[in-house]
Amino acid sequence: MTQRKAGRRKAALADELVLRGGAKPKVGKANKRDWTKEKEEIYVNALAETCNFTRAAEAAGVSTSSAWKRRKTNAAFRAICREAVAAGYQRLELALLDRALNGSEKIVTRKDGSEERVREYPNAVALTLLRLHRETAAEVENEPEPEDVDELRERLINKLERLRKRFEAEDKE
Repeated sequence: MTQRKAGRRKAALADELVLRGGAKPKVGKANKRDWTKEKEEIYVNALAETCNFTRAAEAAGVSTSSAWKRRKTNAAFRAICREAVAAGYQRLELALLDRALNGSEKIVTRKDGSEERVREYPNAVALTLLRLHRETAAEVENEPEPEDVDELRERLINKLERLRKRFEAEDKE
């Protein structure tokens, strides 16, 4: 057997083996209930797409209780799940923001059977997004002008210098 074939065989074998916990951890062949790297990747990708733990478990072919247990006991898995949910929420927020700003097309059918395309703007979503980002917008509005920053910096330096002199005078006494 060539080295290349042996390497592929070891890699294929490694994909089939899993570490089983217990009093004496053992390496054994994977069964359909075991978590594999492939299942974990499918789960995390589905979680990032849907922000739905149940759908992610279904996509990966694992039970929700198994996924919950893995998140509870595996810190690395828990961390990538958090990142996936955060990414999913960011995408969702951007989609909602786009819909609030640009509206979505809706077909309205009249009584006479004719259709009209109208653009609908979800005000409730827009108001929620405004409320969530009000503080960020206020911080930008309240940011001092560059010349004001220079003046504040100068005043702060002068104050620190006066404090330094006072401490030096106290130390000499």
